[in-house]
Amino acid sequence: MKTYDLAVVGTGGIAAVHARGIADSGGRARIGAVVDVDPQRLRDFTTHLADLGQPEPRGYTSLEELLTAERPDLVDLCTPPGLHTPQAVMCLSRGLTVLCEKPPALSLAEFDRITAAARDGGGHFATVFQHRFGSGARTLRELAADGRLGAPMTAVCHTLWHRPDAYFDVPWRGRWDVEGGGPTMGHGIHQMDLLLSVLGPWREVVAVAARRARPTDTEDLSCAIVTFESGAVASVVNSLLSPRETSHLRFDFAHATVELTHLYGYGDADWTVTATPEHADTIDAAWAAGPKGRDSGHGAQLLAVLDALDAGQAPPVGPADARATMELVAAVYQSAFTGRPVARGEIGPGSPFYGRMQGTGAPWPTVRAVPTGGAR
Repeated sequence: MKTYDLAVVGTGGIAAVHARGIADSGGRARIGAVVDVDPQRLRDFTTHLADLGQPEPRGYTSLEELLTAERPDLVDLCTPPGLHTPQAVMCLSRGLTVLCEKPPALSLAEFDRITAAARDGGGHFATVFQHRFGSGARTLRELAADGRLGAPMTAVCHTLWHRPDAYFDVPWRGRWDVEGGGPTMGHGIHQMDLLLSVLGPWREVVAVAARRARPTDTEDLSCAIVTFESGAVASVVNSLLSPRETSHLRFDFAHATVELTHLYGYGDADWTVTATPEHADTIDAAWAAGPKGRDSGHGAQLLAVLDALDAGQAPPVGPADARATMELVAAVYQSAFTGRPVARGEIGPGSPFYGRMQGTGAPWPTVRAVPTGGAR
């Protein structure tokens, strides 16, 4: 069994989550190098790794320094969103494999730069969309794909979370230029990606977005109606204003309703299946026979990435899947800010919403000043 040598770039809170998944990989991966511009954060993260029983990694204060010194098997980008594109391009141009936290880029234009760099440099790029990898999602996709659930009819995709004003004290949060968007881009994108992985290509979006309460330039609430190529229609709500936090997805097929209610990750017990009486025995048996025992999470996706590397394949979730989710996010913003429906494939070069998620601009005034020195 090969042990893959990983380089973690950025040592904020999400890097600690990644580190736990790596530590739990059963020896299939280790963190050989760590990058952070802040030497103290670098030391603190090294201490955290020691607490996880991991060996001390080599430390660097810039990605350039790391890439000059060594060639990791996988670069794990845990930096703020505004840094993802230049860092990914730097790695991909050297033919490296990159696993990048969401959102993978600030716009479709940036994402297409990443895709081009992967193609031209021979590297692989994958986005962290960890909810695809729990047992329940795998079972649902299998039953939806083979028709046992019947035709998809309607769905619900609600990310109802709460973030207080203090959450936005971090300089890069709540700003279009370095975060790319609000809960549509940075929070609900996980559930939206899971929705697309089950229902497939979408056709049209009608949406609204608002800044109701938080001290941000971005929205703190969006609501959309998404029509899929299959004819199914989904309601998608993304909120940072909801004191009782929940993530809820519901899929109504002709023969059964499948529901998932969780917050930041799910297990098998978080799913419920309600079949019509004439299909109950068949569907209940099919669900019971599906994959079991794997919770969603960064560790679950990491194992899938390592499986792909073992097989000499591109890791999941690759550019095509991630771009479909990014395009849906962009369409929500365009529909909300222009007041009209947006079709899949409509947003391309020449569209203001291709170059930046806010496109022609949000219909509310700016409240956040750009911090001196920019965001890390």
